Amino acid sequence: MRKAQLVFVPSPGIGHLISAVEMAKLLVGRDDRLSITVLIMKFPFENKTQSLSSHASDRIRIVELSHDTPSAADPNSKSGSFFSDLIEIHKLRIRDVVSNIVSKSVSASESESESTPRLAGLVIDMFCTPIIDIANEFGIPTYIFFTCNAGLLGLMFHFQTLHDHHNKDVTEFKDSDVELTVPAFAYPVPAKVLPYVFLDKEGGWSTTFLNIARRFRETKGIIVNTFTELDFHALNALEVDNTIPKIYHVGPVLNLKGGGGGPNDAQTSQSVADLMRWLDDQDPASVVFLCFGSRGSFDEDQVKEIARALESCGHPFLWSLRQPPAKGKVGLPSCS
Repeated sequence: MRKAQLVFVPSPGIGHLISAVEMAKLLVGRDDRLSITVLIMKFPFENKTQSLSSHASDRIRIVELSHDTPSAADPNSKSGSFFSDLIEIHKLRIRDVVSNIVSKSVSASESESESTPRLAGLVIDMFCTPIIDIANEFGIPTYIFFTCNAGLLGLMFHFQTLHDHHNKDVTEFKDSDVELTVPAFAYPVPAKVLPYVFLDKEGGWSTTFLNIARRFRETKGIIVNTFTELDFHALNALEVDNTIPKIYHVGPVLNLKGGGGGPNDAQTSQSVADLMRWLDDQDPASVVFLCFGSRGSFDEDQVKEIARALESCGHPFLWSLRQPPAKGKVGLPSCS
């Protein structure tokens, strides 16, 4: 049987990059006929990206994409156009790579075809839906790699259905006391606790997520980094919905060794070891853990308010606290 190749296109956020590479490693480990090319986009305001070269192997190729086009893509922006701007400055390079792989596959002679893998599909990040256009151009199936939980995926589809088929503008729920019934959630959820991106009309995030959900429906399947015991209700709701693509729950996809090949991996490993020793000394199920992702940061007043609440709860806690970029500077939050 002829060998096959997949192309992964993750978002550049570390939580998306590492999980995509770990997913690629799991796949090639299951079938020695499969190889994967992972295309790494760069933020336009950075001179370098997280190094993932240590994850490369004879069947996993890491390709860092360069770009020469200045962009207004600003990760601190409240505008929902950030990810579409980011994709736009890399789109031609991504198309070139895909075109090259397709050309090699098509031009392989009969004797070479067994050793030249065919491009079986593109596996793209949840924020990379414009890449579906490239896949369609070459007649290649697209799969979504959804790095969040199944509940959020169900929420996205539910809000898109309300908007497109029931003429309901969900941004009207902002700051309201309404409790929403969402098929993917076991219990009604207060609108005021929903992620702001679903209720943000002015900045365009609500429109962005509606568009993402619409494009999800065009794909061959959605790979979710979760498992049945964690997301039973949400996965069941998604799997009985015949209006959406097939759901593949493949989690937990974890990088238990920590780090991504960067220069501070040794320091990070030591910090993790210290934290694990501290956790081992705590009572079971007694620690509150807070992590707001690689883009999650707060101003000084917000940090103090959260800290006071944590102190008042009376429980030990771990907090992955990130420092926002300097005022007026474009960049991502840092741990320093």
